[in-house]
Amino acid sequence: MTTPTKLFEPFQLGPITLPNRLVMAPLTRNRAIPPGMVPNPLASEYYGQRASAGLLITEASQVSQQGQGYQDTPGIYSKEQVAGWRKVTERVHERGGRIFIQIWHVGRISHVDLQQNKQAPVAPSAIRARGKTFVNNTFTEISEPRALALSEIPEIIEDFKRGTANALAAGFDGVEIHGANGYLLDQFAKDGANKRTDTYGGSIENRAKLMLEISKVVAAEAGAERTGIRISPVTPANDVSDSNPQPLFDYIVDHLNAMKLGYIHVIEGATGGPRDNAPFDYGSLRKRFKRAYIANNGYDFELATRMLAADAADLIAFGKPFISNPDLVERLQRGAPLNAPDKATFYGGGAKGYTDYPTLSEAMAAQ
Repeated sequence: MTTPTKLFEPFQLGPITLPNRLVMAPLTRNRAIPPGMVPNPLASEYYGQRASAGLLITEASQVSQQGQGYQDTPGIYSKEQVAGWRKVTERVHERGGRIFIQIWHVGRISHVDLQQNKQAPVAPSAIRARGKTFVNNTFTEISEPRALALSEIPEIIEDFKRGTANALAAGFDGVEIHGANGYLLDQFAKDGANKRTDTYGGSIENRAKLMLEISKVVAAEAGAERTGIRISPVTPANDVSDSNPQPLFDYIVDHLNAMKLGYIHVIEGATGGPRDNAPFDYGSLRKRFKRAYIANNGYDFELATRMLAADAADLIAFGKPFISNPDLVERLQRGAPLNAPDKATFYGGGAKGYTDYPTLSEAMAAQ
């Protein structure tokens, strides 16, 4: 360790003691086994290798077939999927780790070939997103969605409740709701994607309603302290935007705080891109939310150290560095060089670029 930092200090996340403040961010890897979208047997080793993180958050897992938007992403709605995830949680716990599952519904960011009977993906409004999804082993234009009927929304809320119950049955320590990056809950919240005129559209209160209703049922099922949510106020990911994000997310976070959720996981800036792509006061969210704030996007050791020292965050999420460095915590503690990630193996495939990255000790032994 070359610089004094809070990064390696313990943190109390509700009832869970984290040995350090590094969080492995959710990272889509597209390695589930079709047709049942069961976690790959390699996933237990992948997550187990990274158990030294203060907290692991899994790749996003759909709460229903309708919620799937990309090829070979795992689900959390069948007995077989629960059994597959149980192998992951057991391996992580054997190695002393703590692991939450991220659950999602992608909404309009999908393709008819992933939907039952090739139906149109669902969305708050029938507005097609400009962008591509990964299906049939290639990047393909996102399909035209249809607007959800008001009568269908309770079923989606129930899917999140069932997914949470399944996650607990699989042995997860908690659940993170995916409310970010232009997926269904983010689509409802932001006026660029939501043109509804019913009780889920129009005002901030109406557009935030689905995100908050789902947060409430997940927290009731898992326990509020074991529930987190990921949000991305100003990311342009998946062609979603809001005309005035500050009051929208101030409102959302006020209500999440009232629910006493365990954490908010905030993507600061453009997902995987500039942190200053649009003006936004993240300090406002930090002040409004009285429990843990996980900061995400573009963090390295130096930035993490500065943000923790300034009390701008409690925990720091690292993404790509955890893909290529199963022992990222040790490497950062020792100021050791990091493995470079192999981008060609990010999405889909087998062990290559998944479970074969060497630890520091393995790399030194090979020299």
